[in-house]
Amino acid sequence: MIFNEDDLLPLSALQHLLFCERQCALIHIEQLWEENRYTAEGRIMHERVDSGRSESRGDVRLVFSLPLRSLRLGLVGKADVVEFHREEDSESTSSSKSCLWRPFPVEHKRGRPKKAAWDEVQLCAQAICLEEMLTLSVRREHSFTGKHVAAWMLFLTINYGT
Repeated sequence: MIFNEDDLLPLSALQHLLFCERQCALIHIEQLWEENRYTAEGRIMHERVDSGRSESRGDVRLVFSLPLRSLRLGLVGKADVVEFHREEDSESTSSSKSCLWRPFPVEHKRGRPKKAAWDEVQLCAQAICLEEMLTLSVRREHSFTGKHVAAWMLFLTINYGT
């Protein structure tokens, strides 16, 4: 099934729905939002990634606030950051070496990593959108938390049909 543009679910709604169905309905259906200390900290932390700019660091290109969608799954949203890493194209049939830019979505969250998989579901959905849009496999993604410098990495283990 292919979804119409008007029927797409925001990627952020996946995390909100898993965390609290009522919160999801208030934000995405009723359009109600009340900022508090924690949401303000998250908003401030996101100012850099919401810039929409890009930069290069050697064999890595960073794109901030990249629009994403999957018409197959009915999802739309933005990735905080997508890192594109230059790799040799092992599937290339030409005799000359070619390269491809492998995408790795990066999600920024305030606070500590959650015990439940709410954030991972949102991040995996971003990876699936990238795979559909770019027809490339996404092998891993990152999530960074604002209070803790340490980052954790989630390796994709899902397999879905096309």
